[in-house]
Amino acid sequence: MKSTMDLKANKGFMPNNILNRYVFILAILLISFAAWANPPLASKQQIGMFLNSKTCVVLENVNISYTANIKDAVQKYWKSTEFEFINGQEFEKRRFDSKYSFIVLTKGVFDKDPGGISYNYIRLVLGGPASEITNMPEFCSIPISYTDDNNADYEYVIPAIVQFMQKHVKNLETRHLLIALKGLKYYNGASGFSNKVLLFNKDHMASNANTSEKIRTVYPYYVKLLGSSEIIKELSTNPANTLFDFHVGAPQNSGAGKCFDMIFDVYGNLYYFNSRKITNDNEDGFNLKDFQKI
Repeated sequence: MKSTMDLKANKGFMPNNILNRYVFILAILLISFAAWANPPLASKQQIGMFLNSKTCVVLENVNISYTANIKDAVQKYWKSTEFEFINGQEFEKRRFDSKYSFIVLTKGVFDKDPGGISYNYIRLVLGGPASEITNMPEFCSIPISYTDDNNADYEYVIPAIVQFMQKHVKNLETRHLLIALKGLKYYNGASGFSNKVLLFNKDHMASNANTSEKIRTVYPYYVKLLGSSEIIKELSTNPANTLFDFHVGAPQNSGAGKCFDMIFDVYGNLYYFNSRKITNDNEDGFNLKDFQKI
């Protein structure tokens, strides 16, 4: 027979056990929903498979700018696995084999966007039996442009993305549940803004945040609004003390689709990620609400 002390101890722990059980069940349900709505997040076992894979970087015949940028960045910064550059035809031959992982540019509509705007994503995925590319186990997916934008300027973000992907896989090993629940917003809340200059493309600011004076009403730290060529120059001259925003928006004046903002440093650390629906009342561009969040 259990003592009175044992019974009290058990009764004392029951609420916490029940609460923990409900939290666990809720987490599983949320992950299941995320898996249903988006490409499947790679499991811990698949992370191990990735680390033993050869990473095939799929080069684009049509998108010459992307091909040049991704090839240069991988040669300089890819350290996690052995890598090889391949074309689209070779990708179709190899993508069912789990001894290969892939950095590949794909097109897709974000989260069943009612505006139907399609975006280009850099994805890190593992080979396997999935019949559709969108169902391949995914480690990371980063939007870099909307599909029909032939003038998208992402030269300065590709090196950061290549480094970030490798850091992200390591975080997936130890923070899989949190990342499954939060996605790239897992990285929001990072410190370090106060002692760094934050660079923005002046052409990708919302109207309520398109001058230094407007920005200072909510964000007291150092900000520069520059053109894309000026951002590239700034990143090359003062990299250690610099953060930069990379913005992806829908077609100009469309009033539809999604926009994305990512704040990186040159070493591939992600400080902020956000996506939101574009409407006539909530225009494209980094805005004062974004500043308040960082």
